[in-house]
Amino acid sequence: MIEFHLDARSGVAPYMQLIQQVRHAMRLGLLKEGDKLPTVKDVVASVAINPNTVLKAYRELEYEGLVQPRPGLGTFVTRTLGDEADLAAHEPLRRDLEGWLAKARDAGLDDESIEALFVNTFRHFSAERAGRRG
Repeated sequence: MIEFHLDARSGVAPYMQLIQQVRHAMRLGLLKEGDKLPTVKDVVASVAINPNTVLKAYRELEYEGLVQPRPGLGTFVTRTLGDEADLAAHEPLRRDLEGWLAKARDAGLDDESIEALFVNTFRHFSAERAGRRG
């Protein structure tokens, strides 16, 4: 089961953070078709969030066709976002990334510095690749 986390510093609305976390879990194969999402009550208890915010996120996921509520039973994943080939490619990449993270830690970077370096490098890399296509 997915465990939600909220980052007040992110600038992203809490309901969008929940949606992004569900999408990421689906893409990484952590949530599969038929899996049950945490109840609204459980999410509220674990991350101190308004129940209406959780409901808004779950409604948006339902609108996108990713989940389906079943009255009295809960909200269930109806499809995934990754395929088997994607999932098979993830593991060696995950190990490489874990190695990079260990090097960043050894170099003295804290979480915020690691995130800033990764995001900045990713954006620069993506912009360069987009420029080559255009």
